[in-house]
Amino acid sequence: MIDLLQNVHVGRIACVRESQPYITPLNFAYSDHRLYSFATAGKRISWMRANPLVCVEVESIESRNRWKTVIVLGRYEELPNTTEYMEQQVLAYDLLSKAANWWEPGFVKTWHQGVVRPLETVYFRINITELTGHETAETVDAGAVQDA
Repeated sequence: MIDLLQNVHVGRIACVRESQPYITPLNFAYSDHRLYSFATAGKRISWMRANPLVCVEVESIESRNRWKTVIVLGRYEELPNTTEYMEQQVLAYDLLSKAANWWEPGFVKTWHQGVVRPLETVYFRINITELTGHETAETVDAGAVQDA
């Protein structure tokens, strides 16, 4: 599971507000049992600020018969622009910038209700509380599945 988190840098993050789930793409970097990421202020950030419990899904799919997934349960922790968090922000930036186009889709021009949303950068990390994973054990013969 850790290997997948170290080598795949895009997943999906789900958060919940008032019993309504919301899921979006997430570019991230894994380090020391945490996922580091950033976004611009918007729905996802405001929902995670209100309820820091999140779920992240990461996958590697070669085919219908060869795949791996990891589910991360964790807690959102914002890394604000303060001297106290500057070292963690630099760490997040350094980890994220190792991947090409690491800033997409978190830092793109977004329209909300006819107005361009301000690009206020928010660095954050997900402190992992639980990991689960699944992968195919071997290539499955489609004929064998139909005969079962």
